[in-house]
Amino acid sequence: MSDKPDMAGIEKVGKLKLKKTETQEKNPLPPKETTEQEKQARES
Repeated sequence: MSDKPDMAGIEKVGKLKLKKTETQEKNPLPPKETTEQEKQARES
C-alpha cells in the first residue's frame, strides 16, 4: 500500500465546476513584537 492518496479522479473535475471560496485564517500568528517580549520574559 502506498502512503500517497489516489489522484486518478482529480483530472476529471473541471475548473468551472469548482466554487469560489474566501479563505479565513482561524488562528493567526501573533506579531513579532509579542513573541520577542515573551522570549525576553522567559529568559529573565
